[in-house]
Amino acid sequence: MDRRKFIQKGALTGSFLSLGGLGVYAMGDVADYAFAKAHSDKHSFNLKYAPHIGMFKAHAGDDPIAQLDFMASQGFIAFEDNEMRNRPVEQQEAMAKTMATHGMTMGVFVAHKIYWTEPNLASGKKAWRDEFLADIKSSVAVAKRVNAKWMTVVPGHVDLRQNVAYQTANVIEALKQASSILEPHGITMVLEPLNFRNHPGLFLSESPQAYQICKAVNSPSCKILFDIYHQQIQEGNLLPNIEQCWDEIAYFQIGDNPGRNEPTSGEINYKNVFKYIHSKGFKGVLGMEHGNSIDGKVGEQRVIDAYIESDQFL
Repeated sequence: MDRRKFIQKGALTGSFLSLGGLGVYAMGDVADYAFAKAHSDKHSFNLKYAPHIGMFKAHAGDDPIAQLDFMASQGFIAFEDNEMRNRPVEQQEAMAKTMATHGMTMGVFVAHKIYWTEPNLASGKKAWRDEFLADIKSSVAVAKRVNAKWMTVVPGHVDLRQNVAYQTANVIEALKQASSILEPHGITMVLEPLNFRNHPGLFLSESPQAYQICKAVNSPSCKILFDIYHQQIQEGNLLPNIEQCWDEIAYFQIGDNPGRNEPTSGEINYKNVFKYIHSKGFKGVLGMEHGNSIDGKVGEQRVIDAYIESDQFL
């Protein structure tokens, strides 16, 4: 059923009801009215904040489609899903169809197997590089299926047996080869530096390092995922580092510190951060890669309210 179907003016011979601003609905068509009412009241955000599966589970239930419907009803026009690559094709297609219905932009998914304790890309070993490139190739099909333009890449652990300069050269070479796979499809892998506290020993940890690598790879398909939570812990100085890296940043992720929960739950002044990003003309996605500081529906409403509050910067 087309839940947005309006009763055409003059086409009715029976009773009907006018609901101000929402069109004309048949008496008793409560589902249609409720859906339109929810969408008419939703917040209009200045930036493309992207929730993830599970963030609004208490309101929407377990079904990913219902969760996407709920996100859209609250005004969110983007979505990200680290696990999209591992979902059944049928579910990917259904989620893509739902996003298209709501006009939602698909954000990142993780493009490859991440090595948290082994130096896969930093090592320069052919077997690990070949595995990474095979994952990138297979992720292209996923990206096309769900209309994704970005995919997350994490180069893995440091190689303690090699000088950092050699490791960097190894990572750059792997990313150049991956870029050649992605460029014809207009897809961008975004490199995510991760902080030392949550992910000790990873090769990529700071935004200047990611910037240097992206400049060396020199491809529109290799850019930075600036995770504000990670970089607050790793290096701080958020706005100046965003400014320095700006021409290589393609994607942001969000989380307050401490706790990695929604904005307003920690120390980061997200209103100022969002204002700055908006002032730069950013049109991409900001992934809500964080937890909820409070459980249940109350906590989920707090997340929504936190984004409405932090987005009021104009």
